[in-house]
Amino acid sequence: MKKLGTWLSVLVLGALALAAEGAAPGAGAATVGIGKGLIAVGVGLAIGLSALGTGWAQSRIGAAAVGAVAEKPSMFGTGIIFLLLPETLVIFGFLLAFLLWIKI
Repeated sequence: MKKLGTWLSVLVLGALALAAEGAAPGAGAATVGIGKGLIAVGVGLAIGLSALGTGWAQSRIGAAAVGAVAEKPSMFGTGIIFLLLPETLVIFGFLLAFLLWIKI
Protein backbone atom coordinates (compact mmCIF):
# COMPACT_ATOMS: atom_id res chain seq x y z
CA MET A 1 0.00 0.00 0.00
CA LYS A 2 2.93 2.29 0.66
CA LYS A 3 4.11 1.83 -2.94
CA LEU A 4 0.68 2.79 -4.23
CA GLY A 5 0.73 6.01 -2.24
CA THR A 6 4.18 6.83 -3.55
CA TRP A 7 3.18 6.22 -7.17
CA LEU A 8 -0.01 8.17 -6.75
CA SER A 9 1.80 11.17 -5.30
CA VAL A 10 4.39 11.04 -8.10
CA LEU A 11 1.63 11.00 -10.72
CA VAL A 12 -0.23 13.90 -9.12
CA LEU A 13 2.89 16.02 -8.73
CA GLY A 14 3.95 15.21 -12.28
CA ALA A 15 0.57 16.25 -13.63
CA LEU A 16 0.72 19.49 -11.65
CA ALA A 17 4.23 20.18 -12.95
CA LEU A 18 3.09 19.65 -16.53
CA ALA A 19 0.10 21.93 -15.98
CA ALA A 20 2.37 24.64 -14.57
CA GLU A 21 4.86 24.22 -17.43
CA GLY A 22 2.13 24.75 -20.00
CA ALA A 23 1.16 28.02 -18.35
CA ALA A 24 4.72 29.36 -18.28
CA PRO A 25 5.15 32.75 -19.96
CA GLY A 26 6.60 32.59 -23.44
CA ALA A 27 5.46 29.02 -24.03
CA GLY A 28 3.54 30.08 -27.14
CA ALA A 29 0.38 31.88 -28.12
CA ALA A 30 -1.86 28.83 -27.75
CA THR A 31 -1.12 28.24 -24.06
CA VAL A 32 -3.83 27.95 -21.48
CA GLY A 33 -3.73 29.58 -18.06
CA ILE A 34 -2.68 27.68 -14.95
CA GLY A 35 -6.28 27.72 -13.73
CA LYS A 36 -7.55 25.74 -16.70
CA GLY A 37 -4.66 23.32 -16.45
CA LEU A 38 -5.39 22.66 -12.79
CA ILE A 39 -9.08 22.18 -13.59
CA ALA A 40 -8.07 19.54 -16.14
CA VAL A 41 -5.93 17.85 -13.50
CA GLY A 42 -8.89 17.97 -11.13
CA VAL A 43 -11.09 16.29 -13.74
CA GLY A 44 -8.59 13.48 -14.14
CA LEU A 45 -8.21 13.06 -10.40
CA ALA A 46 -11.99 13.05 -9.86
CA ILE A 47 -12.51 10.19 -12.29
CA GLY A 48 -9.32 8.28 -11.50
CA LEU A 49 -9.51 8.33 -7.73
CA SER A 50 -13.22 7.55 -7.65
CA ALA A 51 -12.63 4.55 -9.92
CA LEU A 52 -9.70 3.42 -7.78
CA GLY A 53 -11.76 3.65 -4.60
CA THR A 54 -14.67 1.81 -6.19
CA GLY A 55 -12.46 -1.01 -7.40
CA TRP A 56 -10.91 -1.43 -3.97
CA ALA A 57 -14.31 -1.41 -2.25
CA GLN A 58 -15.87 -3.84 -4.72
CA SER A 59 -13.03 -6.30 -4.31
CA ARG A 60 -13.65 -6.46 -0.56
CA ILE A 61 -17.44 -6.50 -0.85
CA GLY A 62 -17.41 -9.08 -3.64
CA ALA A 63 -15.32 -11.51 -1.64
CA ALA A 64 -17.58 -11.11 1.39
CA ALA A 65 -20.74 -11.48 -0.73
CA VAL A 66 -19.51 -14.72 -2.32
CA GLY A 67 -18.75 -16.13 1.13
CA ALA A 68 -22.17 -15.10 2.43
CA VAL A 69 -23.98 -16.61 -0.57
CA ALA A 70 -22.00 -19.84 -0.21
CA GLU A 71 -23.22 -20.19 3.37
CA LYS A 72 -26.75 -18.86 2.88
CA PRO A 73 -28.06 -18.62 -0.75
CA SER A 74 -30.88 -16.26 0.29
CA MET A 75 -28.24 -13.53 0.80
CA PHE A 76 -27.71 -13.19 -2.96
CA GLY A 77 -29.93 -10.10 -3.35
CA THR A 78 -28.34 -8.38 -0.39
CA GLY A 79 -24.88 -9.14 -1.76
CA ILE A 80 -25.77 -7.63 -5.14
CA ILE A 81 -27.14 -4.49 -3.50
CA PHE A 82 -24.00 -4.08 -1.40
CA LEU A 83 -21.87 -4.67 -4.50
CA LEU A 84 -23.66 -1.88 -6.36
CA LEU A 85 -23.31 0.72 -3.60
CA PRO A 86 -19.67 1.66 -4.39
CA GLU A 87 -20.67 2.42 -7.98
CA THR A 88 -22.17 5.65 -6.70
CA LEU A 89 -18.59 6.84 -6.08
CA VAL A 90 -17.85 6.63 -9.80
CA ILE A 91 -21.13 8.35 -10.64
CA PHE A 92 -20.24 11.19 -8.27
CA GLY A 93 -16.73 11.29 -9.78
CA PHE A 94 -18.16 11.64 -13.29
CA LEU A 95 -20.59 14.31 -12.07
CA LEU A 96 -17.79 16.29 -10.45
CA ALA A 97 -15.60 15.89 -13.53
CA PHE A 98 -18.44 17.12 -15.74
CA LEU A 99 -19.03 20.14 -13.52
CA LEU A 100 -15.31 20.96 -13.59
CA TRP A 101 -15.10 20.39 -17.36
CA ILE A 102 -17.86 22.98 -17.92
CA LYS A 103 -15.56 25.59 -16.38
CA ILE A 104 -12.82 25.01 -18.97
